[in-house]
Amino acid sequence: MTNVDLLQEKIKASGIPMTVISAKTGINRATIYNKLRNRGEFTASEIVSLSSVLHLSKPERDKIFLSQSVN
Repeated sequence: MTNVDLLQEKIKASGIPMTVISAKTGINRATIYNKLRNRGEFTASEIVSLSSVLHLSKPERDKIFLSQSVN
């Protein structure tokens, strides 16, 4: 399960607007927002893209996307 609270913190801390994140990752903005509301899981390719754009370390990526609890 995705730790959406932590992911949202990382998005906010990056200072990158969601439209730019969407464009750079190739993930539709509505899709990102839906997944941030736990209306679906991020795919492996989406995780790789988001990790790259947000400059997440492997431990940060794992803490966000491999979380055992739902937020």
